[in-house]
Amino acid sequence: MTVQTTTTTAFRRVLALVGTYLGVSILTLGVIVLFRDNHAMVTDAVWVRATIVVGSALLTLAFARRAARGSKKAFLRLRIVSGVMLVAIAVIVALPGAFPVWLRVEQAVCGLLLLGVAVLVNGRELRSRFAAR
Repeated sequence: MTVQTTTTTAFRRVLALVGTYLGVSILTLGVIVLFRDNHAMVTDAVWVRATIVVGSALLTLAFARRAARGSKKAFLRLRIVSGVMLVAIAVIVALPGAFPVWLRVEQAVCGLLLLGVAVLVNGRELRSRFAAR
């Protein structure tokens, strides 16, 4: 397999993971809108967190698309945002009582998706592709 093929395959995986992350995030915001009158399920913190996650997922997708087209700056931003959001999600999942259990489960799913992104973008294949430029 050529370097170009390997890189293309890696970015396809990154884009699929980030796209799924965005989809889950948008669905979550939709659930929040549907259950907005249930104050045990949808708190102010849930609204804020979900909005931030959708925004970060949109940025992550934009960075991933530009990185896949060869942008070194976008690749660096993708590496940073995937790592930062992964840490933020780990904190949210670990903090008892800060968020409803359903949101913590959703965030764990998002965290697993971002873990896949972080592993791929910090792997030797993609890092070496951008280091040579």
